[in-house]
Amino acid sequence: MTISASLVKELRDKTGAGFMDCKDALAQCGGDAEKAVDYLRKKGLSAAAKRAGREAAEGIVGSYIHMGGKIGVIVEVNCETDFVARTDDFKELVSDLAMQVAAAKPVYTRRDEVPAQLVEKEKEIYRAQALESGKPQNVLEKIVDGKMEKFFQQVCLEEQEYIRESGVSVLDHVKSVAGKLGENVVVGRFARFEIGEGREKEAAC
Repeated sequence: MTISASLVKELRDKTGAGFMDCKDALAQCGGDAEKAVDYLRKKGLSAAAKRAGREAAEGIVGSYIHMGGKIGVIVEVNCETDFVARTDDFKELVSDLAMQVAAAKPVYTRRDEVPAQLVEKEKEIYRAQALESGKPQNVLEKIVDGKMEKFFQQVCLEEQEYIRESGVSVLDHVKSVAGKLGENVVVGRFARFEIGEGREKEAAC
């Protein structure tokens, strides 16, 4: 089928992908722009996975201040070259991640940073809850596993739902941007500050 230049341009505006990539995606998807977006995303994620082992020693530190100075975030995001670190797309990613941290309050970057002791404590709580509710023994572990997945999605930045796109995790969004930039992109670390946070607990003790 013939793919019009206007349709290719529309897809490029949506995804930021190259002209030939957009044209190929539309051809593969029979001219369906929505399917072509998914096609390009999957292609980008696949390419990003291949780059994941490459060293990301460059990058930038971004910040975000919210609610008139009541909440502040600092986040480090790494890439392979200083050239990519200076691009608008990379800077936008860092800014969006800082806003994500401000809004969603993650505690860890990824699940392998969660202390084993905390993981076991959460599992014990979920097992006790399942037993208390009278769930049969043969489904207890499945229930615990499901609750642990939700726990990781709440406390780990990479596993949280991306605030700008429902149904997409932060990690998938980072990989999508990495595919667009053509480099390995890694969330390094972050810190979140909120006025008065922790003082309520001190006062209660």
